[in-house]
Parts: sequence; C-alpha cells; structure tokens
Amino acid sequence: MSKYKFVSTDIDKCVGCRICEYICSLEKNKAFNPTKSRIRVVRIYPHTNATFTCRMCEDAPCVAVCPRKALTQSEENGVITVNDELCTGCGWCIEACDFGAISIDPKKVVRMCDLCSTREGGPACVEWCPEEALELTSTDILSQKARIERVQQLVNAAEESKHAETNA
Repeated sequence: MSKYKFVSTDIDKCVGCRICEYICSLEKNKAFNPTKSRIRVVRIYPHTNATFTCRMCEDAPCVAVCPRKALTQSEENGVITVNDELCTGCGWCIEACDFGAISIDPKKVVRMCDLCSTREGGPACVEWCPEEALELTSTDILSQKARIERVQQLVNAAEESKHAETNA
C-alpha cells in the first residue's frame, strides 16, 4: 500500500470526454494538445473509460532503473521530478512503469504527472473534470472503498436471499 496520493478515476463516472488531457496539456505546456498531457484517457471497449497517470509508487521502479539518476522522488508526497539536464529519453523508466504513466516529450525528456505541484489548489484535471470522475486518493483509500463496496454487496445478497425465502 502506498501512503502517497495520486489521481484516480471512478470508471462509473468517466464519460471519456478527455477534458482532463486538454486541461493537463494547457497547464503544463500552455497548449490544448492531449499528446502533451500527463494523464491519458483509454476507452475499454465498448462502454468503459479510464485514465492512467503516475501512481506515486513507493520505491518507484522508474526511479530505481534510471541509469542517469534523472528521476528523484519526494519522500514527503511521492511526486517524481525529472531533471531535464540528466534525462536522455532512454525509456528505461517507461518500461519499468506498470501503469503506462510515463511519456517522452519532443525534446526526448520523460514526463509524468506531478500533481500540478506548482499549482495552487491541486491537480487541474481533478478540478476541471465535469463528471467529477477524478479524485486525489491513495491505494489505502481505494482498498477501504473496495472493502466497503464488497460488504454492501454481501449485505444486499443476504437481504435478497432472506426476502426470497420469505416469499417462497
């Protein structure tokens, strides 16, 4: 489990509008260009959409494999910083990322979500999502939500079973 927060998607709410990609590219590159975004929307055919962005892994494998030591991770919030002078765009970090959350910009420097660390108010994608499908969360919170959802499913199943027995 990670103590660090990251941007997560509620796939039941995401409609695939891609506003998060546009607002990210505007925030980071001053251009509406989703190819320069640090968040990616993926449609899982036919009706599900999800986003992928840096999960701020503890002991991040991307940082560990960087041969130039161009990536460093904040112990405070988990944000990974890229030293543009050291990064050669070799792609080792991309291969090491289990979430497909790292890309290379046209200058051959890797880019990933930094939670809009220089922006007051947190990640722009979370703020601008019209469906409120994005949230700043952690794996601990997601695990807790999953447990609560599963318990509710079990309670509902027990109630349905009890109701079926009573009506039989």
